[in-house]
Amino acid sequence: MQVGDPSKDHACWERPEDMDTARTVYNISAARPGSDVAGETAAALAAASMMFRDGDPEYADRLLAGARKAFQFADTYKGAYSDDPELRAGGCPFYCDFDGFQDELLWGAAWLRRASGDDAFLHYIQNNGKTLGAEDSSNEFGWDNKHAGLNVLVSKEFIEGEVPSLESYKEYADSFICTLIPESSSQHITYTPGGMIYKPGGSNMQHVTSISFLLLTYAKYLSKSSHTVNCGGISVGPSTLQLQAKKQVDYLLGDNPMNMSYMVGYGDRYPQRIHHRGSSLPSIKSHPQKIACNDGTPYYNSSSSNPNPLIGAVVGGPGEDDAYEDDRANFRESEPTTYINAPLVGVLAYFVANPDPGHVRH
Repeated sequence: MQVGDPSKDHACWERPEDMDTARTVYNISAARPGSDVAGETAAALAAASMMFRDGDPEYADRLLAGARKAFQFADTYKGAYSDDPELRAGGCPFYCDFDGFQDELLWGAAWLRRASGDDAFLHYIQNNGKTLGAEDSSNEFGWDNKHAGLNVLVSKEFIEGEVPSLESYKEYADSFICTLIPESSSQHITYTPGGMIYKPGGSNMQHVTSISFLLLTYAKYLSKSSHTVNCGGISVGPSTLQLQAKKQVDYLLGDNPMNMSYMVGYGDRYPQRIHHRGSSLPSIKSHPQKIACNDGTPYYNSSSSNPNPLIGAVVGGPGEDDAYEDDRANFRESEPTTYINAPLVGVLAYFVANPDPGHVRH
């Protein structure tokens, strides 16, 4: 599940080279199940196998075999890691599973179906979708909730005319998309006055990047068919979804009320005091002496800019009023995370290949 006691690690402000906190290992097993972890692992391995399929088929086969084993484990030993007292002590309150393991089981099956073409995984989705919550409505997609991504991914085979029985997944995906269209009659997601997708809870850019990724993925699927999205009398096509995603990326990169890029190193104005230990503490080269657990506190409290800019990192971003303080202690706004940056890579790659949003290329 993870390595390191999160409470002890969070208590220290020190460089990774100086860390001496316990490297406690928290792992799932048959006795301590974690279908969420194993299902997500299966999905990741299956997706990776597709990437390596042409260039290194032998490695792709290893990844796919690992994905099958991880999924079998997840499905055989059902449960959420947060329900186990020992694993919960290691994962919560920082990394609890708030939305259950059911979505990760379907997510793993969907990626295995996509990577292998094996009908067994299609049947799994068809036979278990309802009991595992495929019908659950959600306007969120991220590390803890896969429902919106699942519906978009599974709907591909229906949109392309290959599996008509998966029509309901397009309906679920359409419902999600309609929550992002301000002109629709659907109850939709909140936007800030400046136009940013906003959900309470902090690290808001995770929603901006992950939802933008889904918008573009769905636009790509729709562009290869005659399908559109019906949002209460409004017909939405792929070009609309492209432009919606483009607005979010433009906001992130500086087209916002603060005139600030939320990617470190991009543009003329970007966060200087991000919530990141290695970035905010002096480097080994400039300060070879060890900085112990609590010795980094003065650097944490300093109002000075970080000495080591973490180029390319995207911070959590502004709140619902579009204001950003650039305060290292305000981790909800100033902390960069992998689950913010990872979807953005796909979004930016899409726009490199499709530099004229609104004019869909196949």
